[in-house]
Amino acid sequence: MQSQDYKKRLKLQIIIILSIAVMSCGVPNVPTALSSLLERESIRVGTVYGAGTFYNGAEGPQGFEYELLAGFADYLGVTLDLYPFYSYEVMLEQLEEGNLDIVATGDAVTPALKRRFAYGPAYQRVEQELVFQAGATRPRDLAELDSPIIAVAGSSQAHLLSNLFKRLSEEEDEAVQTQLITTEDSDSEELLQQVANGDIAYTVADSNRLALQRRRYPNLAVARTLNENMPMAWALPLQQDDSVKAALIEYFGTVHQSGWFTVLEDKYFGHIRQFDYVDSRAFNYAAESTLTQYKSLFQKYAGDLDWRLLAAMSYQESHWNSDAISRTGVRGLMMLTLATASDWNVDDRTDPEQSIRGGSRYFASLLNRIPARISEPDRTWMAMASYNIGMGHLEDARILTEQQGGTPIFGLTLNAACRNCVKKSTTALPAMATLEAMKHCNMLRTFAAITTA
Repeated sequence: MQSQDYKKRLKLQIIIILSIAVMSCGVPNVPTALSSLLERESIRVGTVYGAGTFYNGAEGPQGFEYELLAGFADYLGVTLDLYPFYSYEVMLEQLEEGNLDIVATGDAVTPALKRRFAYGPAYQRVEQELVFQAGATRPRDLAELDSPIIAVAGSSQAHLLSNLFKRLSEEEDEAVQTQLITTEDSDSEELLQQVANGDIAYTVADSNRLALQRRRYPNLAVARTLNENMPMAWALPLQQDDSVKAALIEYFGTVHQSGWFTVLEDKYFGHIRQFDYVDSRAFNYAAESTLTQYKSLFQKYAGDLDWRLLAAMSYQESHWNSDAISRTGVRGLMMLTLATASDWNVDDRTDPEQSIRGGSRYFASLLNRIPARISEPDRTWMAMASYNIGMGHLEDARILTEQQGGTPIFGLTLNAACRNCVKKSTTALPAMATLEAMKHCNMLRTFAAITTA
């Protein structure tokens, strides 16, 4: 995130505060945690590996927490020194020992954790879900579990369950067997995979992690919600002064006000929070049985494009069926019209190689037609919308959006663009355009699934 103005403003505030301290009543200048961090020109941050926190993707480091942390480092004008951990508890111990400045766990805050650490502002709220394998007997109550719940040691889930079982014993006025086992050998995502595979019966996961994993493991089911409103925040050393916390408050206020936080949240979570069990199972089957046949062709003709994006578009167009045909006459893996096929030298639209070659070149041409003033990722999302509903319909939606007081260019990411386009098109565009826009909304979900598969 480019934030030169933010850096200058924050550093000016620090200088003013320190100058006042020097001049007031002869009190010696005592460095704050933030001034020490700025002098060091780096911030040491701990996080855990995971799809929602930090991972090495095809284009380098990625993850919701990672991008927020990189933005904060840029905001301060310092280098981000990131230390990913496999062990949740070891990471927290490193923060307590002063070896880290901040810990971004991607986990919720509990009263027990607040007794160990200070926290920055809450930037999200999540639900904690008791998860079991679909098809198994749904547990009605914690007191009636037939197997223990496995949770990561030291996590918010472990703290929450411990308190719930304690409260249950007090309500029953008798000892209730605590069906909780904590582990440091698996993280939350691995525990969800074990539930999906039938290796363990239950775990508890927050709504963010569960949403990400259900796209890969659609047989994960929610037995009940254990807590509906738990805050997410970054942990700080408990005895540290409030200077870094104050900087975090200003940073999160800035990214919320600018809309960047909404863009980032939509990028990582917006496309997977509406779960479709049947669609997920169909996609997983197609990815294993069909995508392998065409992967080399997508890679061959991708050019400067990401082959996975082309594959995602093809799945939403035809479900990777080379003989697919729509009511309007478009055909093939990339669902080309006769006119588009002719423009891009495609003689047989049902031929997989010709269809992928023509579709990829057509999409690249649409991408080049998007005005240069529109930056990524909006350029790609708008080109995808044009591929589905046509450049003319996209312009109609843009004009209608502007007339009704909205942002004339899709200022958020794909999901927001789709919602806007669908909403406006229902009153002014043909019904087929609306259906195509809805289909366009699903492409990011498919792309994410291919990316993490």
